[in-house]
Amino acid sequence: MIHLINVTKKFNRQTVAVNNATIHIEPGEFVSIVGQSGCGKTTIIRLLISEIKPDHGQIIIGGWDITKIKSYQIPLLRRQIGVVFQDFKLLPKKTVFENVAFALQVSGTTRGRINKIVPQVLKIVDLEDKLDRYPQELSGGERQRVAIARALVHRPKVLLADEPTGNLDAINSKEIINLLLKINDFGTTVLLVSHDKSIVNALKKRVITMEDGAIVQDQKIGKYVI
Repeated sequence: MIHLINVTKKFNRQTVAVNNATIHIEPGEFVSIVGQSGCGKTTIIRLLISEIKPDHGQIIIGGWDITKIKSYQIPLLRRQIGVVFQDFKLLPKKTVFENVAFALQVSGTTRGRINKIVPQVLKIVDLEDKLDRYPQELSGGERQRVAIARALVHRPKVLLADEPTGNLDAINSKEIINLLLKINDFGTTVLLVSHDKSIVNALKKRVITMEDGAIVQDQKIGKYVI
């Protein structure tokens, strides 16, 4: 599903964000990427959604070599990859329904299809009863669930979660991780970037550890060892 082959990304001569990284992730896997701040975890996410391009190496997602992807192809790529961020990135003046619908509107989805899909994904994240609420009326955990619903509207093959529990307390963090596991059970490949040792260790899933831009450990059933 995801293949990074000898990928290197530099931001200047002194800063090597990703250093000759090779990662192979199979369809349906749940994988955590861990490491200290600045080790290259978020750069991997940015490379996978073609926000930035590698200086060297090859990136293949679902059989599609995106290493030299054209700008007009990027929206198509991002409809196949759902992304969830630490800071939610919700539109404050739009309701829960409108925030989720917006991801469909920008891709030209019809109103009828939007009205069908949005309630379905809100049901998955247990927010079908709050579709008329605004972000400021929701808890942090609920806002993150809205963000996850928005990431699911195109039925992506891959879900990238970049520190999705970073702004949440322990209870809400557990709920979000359980939701990611539920989505993974549907067959979606999940890539979790996290600095939360307790969450990563409790998952008992594959763990890739990065240090100074390099992959230093890859455990099938791993722990946060840094």
